[in-house]
Amino acid sequence: MILAAIDIGSNAARLLICEASVYKDGTVDYTKLCLLRIPLRLGFDVFDKGYVTDKKKQKLIETLKAYKLLMSIYEVEDSKAFATSAMRDASNGKEILTEILSETGLRVDIITGQEEANILYETHIAEKLNESKAYMYIDVGGGSTEISLFSNNRTIFKESFNIGTIRMLHGKVTDEQWEHMKWYIKTHTRAYQPNIEAIGTGGNINKIFSISKRKEGKPLSLQLLKDYHKELSNTSLDDRKHLYQFRDDRADVIVPAMQIYTSIMRWAAADEIYVPKIGLADGLIKMLYNQRKGK
Repeated sequence: MILAAIDIGSNAARLLICEASVYKDGTVDYTKLCLLRIPLRLGFDVFDKGYVTDKKKQKLIETLKAYKLLMSIYEVEDSKAFATSAMRDASNGKEILTEILSETGLRVDIITGQEEANILYETHIAEKLNESKAYMYIDVGGGSTEISLFSNNRTIFKESFNIGTIRMLHGKVTDEQWEHMKWYIKTHTRAYQPNIEAIGTGGNINKIFSISKRKEGKPLSLQLLKDYHKELSNTSLDDRKHLYQFRDDRADVIVPAMQIYTSIMRWAAADEIYVPKIGLADGLIKMLYNQRKGK
């Protein structure tokens, strides 16, 4: 079964096409056939002006037309398209989605931060790890951060915070918001400390994992993330692009991203973070497969 997921985030729009097949032992294998990311940066409009400009709207529509064509070429049997924080906040968000449906035939749903956390949980990464520990999913995006705590095969909490990299670059995150997230995490993780390990998703933590040269499946330490945060903070934008081969749309957001990850890990007393290189689109694919299987 070939399935596709489109994730329209505050920094980029992603298309993931996977083939889902059942192995002889009953497990489902998800083979990635296509993964594309277009840095539309909708959050730069929305968190500054409150709406998506016509120029960005047109780029979004053209991107989705291209994605629709690729889905046709790959003979995708079913798909889902979701939009997150930037489109949640855009005053013209629903109007744009109507236009997208008219021009491309794609239905895009705006999901809440809680729904975003639920979809990320669909990846079920923690179930494959040590059951004696608690695991905290941290997904840092341009507009929001989703956090879930998982222990003993059950979910302790799933929460979304309007703290994201592009919001931070635009000075749209208040001290009160930071204090609330700090209070929430400390309060709701206290009973599970010091046995919490983090699981990080999102392009920024993936990039840090790549430049760290760690082996797949090995975690990054909190101290290493702090070191990268300090090093990158003290490096100019041009130097970041030159020294680390970062794209423009990664070089600016990676510093606030490291601040968010390290802060959350400190508050939860998590010394390590696993980086499985999955994201919202992976969760969407698995959710879509389970829905079709249920039917």
